This record gives sequence, structure tokens and C-alpha cells, in this order.
Amino acid sequence: MDLLSELLSHLEAADHLEVEQQYSMVRSQSVALKRELSLSSEAGALKENIKKNRYKDILPYDQSRVILSLLTSDSDSDYINASFIQGASSSSPYIACQGPLSSTVTDFWRMIWQHEVKVIVMACREVEMGKKKCERYWTEAHQSTSFGPFTVTNVEETRPNEDVVIRELTVSYLQMSRSLIQYQFLSWPDHDVPSETSGVLDLLDRVRTSQGTHSSPLLVHCSAGCGRTGVICALDYIHDLLVTKQLTADFSIMDVVLFLRRQRPSAVQTKEQYLFIFTAVISMFKNFLQPSASELYNISQVELPTSEPKKPQKKNSIAASSTNRRSKQVEMNDTYAVVNKPRQPLPPPSGPAYSVVNKPKSSRTMPASHHYDNEPSGAPAAPIYSTVKPRASPHSFPRSTTPIYDIAAPSSQRPNEGRDYHLVSAEHLSLSDNDYEDFSSSVSDVTSFCSPGSIGFNCRVQKPRGPRDPPAEWSRLER
Repeated sequence: MDLLSELLSHLEAADHLEVEQQYSMVRSQSVALKRELSLSSEAGALKENIKKNRYKDILPYDQSRVILSLLTSDSDSDYINASFIQGASSSSPYIACQGPLSSTVTDFWRMIWQHEVKVIVMACREVEMGKKKCERYWTEAHQSTSFGPFTVTNVEETRPNEDVVIRELTVSYLQMSRSLIQYQFLSWPDHDVPSETSGVLDLLDRVRTSQGTHSSPLLVHCSAGCGRTGVICALDYIHDLLVTKQLTADFSIMDVVLFLRRQRPSAVQTKEQYLFIFTAVISMFKNFLQPSASELYNISQVELPTSEPKKPQKKNSIAASSTNRRSKQVEMNDTYAVVNKPRQPLPPPSGPAYSVVNKPKSSRTMPASHHYDNEPSGAPAAPIYSTVKPRASPHSFPRSTTPIYDIAAPSSQRPNEGRDYHLVSAEHLSLSDNDYEDFSSSVSDVTSFCSPGSIGFNCRVQKPRGPRDPPAEWSRLER
């Protein structure tokens, strides 16, 4: 416990700027790691596989990609945009996967069947900001549907809280049937992070209970399988280090993220997501140190001083202090009451750079960045499954006015090696496949001054060609 308290103190001591600098190091060192380890993405870049990638610059590394060996038809290939990620122990690996496209849903189920997946974590909605983020690979409650040779039945669907949907699914193939559970987290705002860490930590507690002692991989996906997926894998990985007593004095969140990025490109893709990991780990450590107190007094949500870690009080000392207070009430006329304080933002995270146990530390001196998963802003919002409203309490870290994103371009565009990608507005994109970012122009006929159905902003009154003739009455002479 002393070591955990010390690590917690380091995390709380780090300010916002220090954590941002760590994320900048993650970005720069990711490039050096790729070069140093000779990481390649040749399989994903093959012509026949390009359309199987949601984003053309998020391709799994050949060294860690999931290879599909289960063939269900002559047209099946061994490629899917998914990566294995090593767990804290050999019996707890992850599969980080992009949200399936309509053309890859069968491949998605081939992967689940081949690796006997028991639990799926879906960290996105089907549609966000008016754009398709994931093809539905299940069906409505108490119904069945087929994806190629696989028949999927939604046995039961429940919502334990506003954040999570739990689906109990069965999948049948060749007269065999298996059960699995899907957890869909709904409260992760597009291009942002949840306003509280409690929802994600509660989700992971439920996931670990369902996973139990199964040695099959935990399947985690969002849209591209990098940003939100990386955060979930990082938090679960750190939790496993904690409960298996593998944490050491040189523990480092930065090294955990670099460890993930060696296996899945752009894992934890934004600065805000990196800050979120810090606040969530602080809550995790506090809950582990004071589980009963955190439940009664919401310690995980109360900001503690950063100068010295607060030590848990013993019951007898609390009773003694209470007795002393009662004995000194001669001059005290105030009446005290127990009240529920509003939740305060989580304390700023912290920490010098520590390193993950049993992981190489050759990733400390490295150069410039890798880019990933942001969509163009300004796309029209969809009425269903479009946006997520953050909760009232703000995130503990102030939002930066210049967020750093790892950017990804839709895969339906032609690949262009060595090109820098940037965010563009929806009007400038022309995409032919509905699976890869749908955009529609509000003006259907750009050749006319006023398009049918428009609201009139482009309608112009043509300029008169010359002065009008005066009325005839003006030219009549009075007699």
C-alpha cells in the first residue's frame, strides 16, 4: 500500500502542462518505435484489402495483426483490421478492432468464432455526428439474423444505467452455438472524453466479471479501433498490473501507452484521452486504497491536496477525534450537519515518467508524430444516435484551445503514400461508399442562381440593364 500511495501522490502532483508534454513525447516516440522495431502494414495496404479499412492511414501492423484462418467461403481472405494487444499476464490478451463495415461484418464474426471471444466492448454508437461509425453486427432484442454462415440471436437486452447497454448474444455456426456478451458504452462524446471517470471504470468492472477466468481475448472496438479502444485497453491493463501486484516504483502511464502503440497504431489518439487516463487511474488507485470510504463519501471525486498524500484514518482515531470535539464544545455555539458536497473535478494527474514492468525502455529518446481518428467537423447531426451530451460536471482538466489529434482520412479515398492529411469541411468531400463517411450537399444544383428547395441565400435579383423610362404622365404638357 505504501508503494501505491506513493504512485498516487506522483500522479496527483503532475500539472496539466506536464501531462501534455508527456503526450507530445508519446507522439514523437511512436514514430521512432515504428522505425526501430521495423513495424510494417503491408497486408492492410494491399489493393484487395484497402476497402476493408475504415480509415486508410490506420492499418494494423503485420507483426501484431489478427490473421483469419477460419475460411467460410472461397472468397474469404485472412485480413481484418484488428490487432492483438498483450495483456498484463499471458492469459489476458486484447483484440483491438475497428468497427466493422457492411462488407466486413462476416469477417468480424469469423474472428469472434475463431478466437472464441466471450466479451465484446463497443465504445461508440452506430452513428455519431451524422456519420456511420459502426455497422450493426447484432439484431433487435429477441430476434435473429444471419451474417454469412453465422446466425446471431439477441437473447436479451438490458440497460443497467444511462451509460451502458448489455446484450446477451448467441452465435451459431455449423450446428454449433456459443454465447457471448456485448457491452455498448453510450456516453462517450464524439471527439471528446466522458465528463466523469466513474462510468468507464464501472463498465470495466462489469466486463471483468463477465470475462471471468476465460483465456479468450477481450474484444474492444470503437470506430477506428484506436482512440477510445486504446483508452479502455490502457485502463484495464493498469488495473491488471494493480491487482496482480506488478506495479513498481517506476510505473509510467506514458510507457503503458507506448506499449499499446507498439501493437496498435495511434492507440490513445488525442491529448484529452491521455489526460482522461490520468484522472481515471487516480480514481482507480484511490478506490483500491479506500474502497469502503470511497463508496460512502465519493472520495474518488474529491480533490485532495497535492503536497502530501492523504493517509487513510483508522477507526479508533476517528472515534478519538470525535470524543475530543465533544469535550471542547464549551465555546462552540455552531451546529454542524453532515451534507453531501457537490462533486468536485478530479485532481490534476501527475507523474514523472515511470516504466512498465518487464517492458523494454528503449522508447525514451525519440522524434515527431503519428496521426489519427478525427472526422471533419461540421457534418450534419442525425436525429438518432447522433450526439452524446456530457454530464454536468466538467472534466478535471481544462480543455485546451489547441487540441492535438491523431488524424485519419476515410479509406474510400485513394491511398497516397507520404501525404500529410488534414481535416476538411464536409462540402469538400466526395465519397461513393456509404460505409465510409456520408456527406450530402445542401445545394443540389450549383449551376443555377437559386437551387430548388433552397432557402434563398443563393437567390440573386439580376441587375437592371438600364434606367426605366419615365411614366407617360410626366411627359404630358398642361394646356
